[in-house]
Amino acid sequence: MEKKKILVVDDEPEFIEMISLRLEANGYEVMTAFSGDECLEKIQAGTPDAVLLDVLMPGVDGIETLRRIRKHNKELPVFIVTAHPNDKRFKQARKLDVSGFVVKTSDLNEEVSNITNILRMSPMYKAKKTKAHPKAKRA
Repeated sequence: MEKKKILVVDDEPEFIEMISLRLEANGYEVMTAFSGDECLEKIQAGTPDAVLLDVLMPGVDGIETLRRIRKHNKELPVFIVTAHPNDKRFKQARKLDVSGFVVKTSDLNEEVSNITNILRMSPMYKAKKTKAHPKAKRA
């Protein structure tokens, strides 16, 4: 069985290393990016199965990066990563159909478990969405 690929996007190398080790220990292949622009380039080069996207980054921040991702891919699971869980950006992210939130200060093992559960359910969600909206796939 092929490993699911998760793109971790953060401007803090220490966080990328820490979360990457946990994801790899849970059987994921990890790709990394250090900016919103690099994230978008990596998605264009080959769509990952999910994205962990830091909300506060220099240049293109996480909300704008999510907005750009959603222009081209509405089904890609994207999780916003933040150290500030009560940030106003949560409302913006919800409007952009974010898949979930990862709090940097919480138990990362639990967060990885939550991500795993969401990724397991995402194929079922896509199937229900397609059945409920048969015209959605027409081009």
